[in-house]
Amino acid sequence: MKHLRSYSLALIGLVTLSFTSCKQEQPQQQAQQQTLPFTVTTVPQKSATAYTSYPTTIEGTINSEVRAKVSGYIQKVLVDEGQQVKKGQVLFKLETESLSQDAEAAKASVNVAQVEVDKLKPLVEKNIISEVQLETAKANLAQAKSAYNSVVANIGYATVKSPVDGYVGAIPYREGSLVSATSTNPLTNVASIERIFAYFSMNETEYLNFIQQTEGKTLQDKIKNFPKVQLLLANGQTYEQQGTLETVTGQVDANTGTVSFRAVFNNPNLLLTNGNSGIIKIPKRYENAIVVPKSATFEQQGQVFVYKVGENNTAVSTLVSVVDQTEVVYIIQSGVSEGDKIVAKGIGKLRNKMPIIPQEIAFDSITKPITPLFQ
Repeated sequence: MKHLRSYSLALIGLVTLSFTSCKQEQPQQQAQQQTLPFTVTTVPQKSATAYTSYPTTIEGTINSEVRAKVSGYIQKVLVDEGQQVKKGQVLFKLETESLSQDAEAAKASVNVAQVEVDKLKPLVEKNIISEVQLETAKANLAQAKSAYNSVVANIGYATVKSPVDGYVGAIPYREGSLVSATSTNPLTNVASIERIFAYFSMNETEYLNFIQQTEGKTLQDKIKNFPKVQLLLANGQTYEQQGTLETVTGQVDANTGTVSFRAVFNNPNLLLTNGNSGIIKIPKRYENAIVVPKSATFEQQGQVFVYKVGENNTAVSTLVSVVDQTEVVYIIQSGVSEGDKIVAKGIGKLRNKMPIIPQEIAFDSITKPITPLFQ
């Protein structure tokens, strides 16, 4: 009986020890299961170019309205929309029948006035009538000639010519339409688009930054020192030609609170034309800047964080101060330094001070832009 009791106590002790050992090993196994591998990278110092974007409207360097100078029905339209024309080329012909009748009447008046002058000249020479009568007749003749010349000029205006070299725009009026100098729309527009203007605006704060941060003593010096700008087209493609800032009004519009800028682009392939829209991209260069991949960041309440790899390979949530950004990286003012290691991928699975198994990859392999397969 005594031996049986001793055996029972020993068995109970063994079970208790086994149970205690299992309880101690279970958290360790759970901890090992929670320690997962994560991709990390080293924060570098790099040169980076960030862009500030502004909506823009595009016009040809010459954009001339073509309007009728006289009233009349359009008899012929001699060009088509988009056609290239030369200065002085005939675009429209207006009906001139009524003007021709006016010209005949005016010519007859000139003849009558001329006969009167010719009749009075010998009478004055013979002192039969006074010089005043002859001068009056001459004045009447001059007036008749002026009226005739005016009608002839109007007949000439009925042939509408291009004022400049360029390309014909929309033609809202066709043959048979009645037009005049007061018509709401012009007959067409002729634009020169070998070079185009891109108009955009900055608000007052942005304009002051432009003035203070661009090298040069005068506004013209600053314009000359301003970097080349890019144009993002409506289809999302970057225009192959870079533009040059050409003019700045230098005055804040009281209604909009903005300052107007104009950049000029070469347009050798005539891809751009009047009425195009796009986005002007103004570059700002940062040398030896601290940068982190956007994919390595997350936001909380409008602030940007990264997971810095701390002691014992723990992921520590770290606030960073962002100065600017490119397409793929943030330019950092504070929060991380060159040489720090941060988690580069999979940050959605992390929690602050969570242990990880770092697997380092090159920084450039993360920040390489992805080229879309379809536009």
